[in-house]
Amino acid sequence: MSAFANIVAGGVFHAAVLFLVAAGLQLVFGVQKIVNLACGSFYALGAYFGITFIGYAHQYGVSEWLILPGLIISGLLLGFIGPPIERMLRTVYDRDESFQLLLTFALVLMFQDVYKFVWGANPRSLDSGYLIYGTISAGDFSVPVYNLLVIAAAIAVAAGLGGFLQRTNYGRILRATAENRAMAEALGVDVRRIYSVVFTLGAVLGTTAGALVVPTAAASLDMAIEFVIEAFAVVVIGGLGSMRGALAGALVGLIRAFSILLYPELEVLAIYLIVVAVLIFRPAGLFGRTLA
Repeated sequence: MSAFANIVAGGVFHAAVLFLVAAGLQLVFGVQKIVNLACGSFYALGAYFGITFIGYAHQYGVSEWLILPGLIISGLLLGFIGPPIERMLRTVYDRDESFQLLLTFALVLMFQDVYKFVWGANPRSLDSGYLIYGTISAGDFSVPVYNLLVIAAAIAVAAGLGGFLQRTNYGRILRATAENRAMAEALGVDVRRIYSVVFTLGAVLGTTAGALVVPTAAASLDMAIEFVIEAFAVVVIGGLGSMRGALAGALVGLIRAFSILLYPELEVLAIYLIVVAVLIFRPAGLFGRTLA
């Protein structure tokens, strides 16, 4: 039971990080109708920059107790990359989806070269300073408090995004733009500004997720590709453009955890079996809307 609980706790932590990236992906697609393959690159950029940011913070005597807020700040600081990339994507908004995929995949390759140039080809990692928050133990069961704080932060983000989109005037404008861009423009909505804000928010969710995960995993050149595949599995399961779908689909982290416990060789295959089943029986995803 202790081993089971440890694996479940790890799965929930992975699901929390995965939700942050998937939420950004869903938000961008829901409003801008852009399938953004570069979301994995934002995740990796957040991881690399988070390591550098915390390294400099420690050099200047910042307490290790501030590692969590420091990583969050490092993710938020990367928001400046959103507007210029969104401006580049404006050239493919009204073109076929294949152009969007090619351009965002080109961004993935470009970012990989940036990582290699700035941080080198070898994986980078933080020390175990995040364990300063302690662990919660019961028998053989043990979970770092840091992991629980990240899970709580993801839940808070989910609640905050839901409230923002449903209960604020700006959120209603976003939803109106997602439903009918032409009508929103006719009513005086600055759609270009909306798109820039939405894309930047999506990018920040990805970079913050990457920063938060580095105390528990190394940053590497291939992490962007690996994570974007999982993020898209989440999107397929939950449904494109659905924030509830992102939350439900992120539970693939738990699926991976159970696979490791029951049959480790199925760790990755189990996710894709579920994706195939969803595509066969509910092509729009669990919470997506069927286009007719």
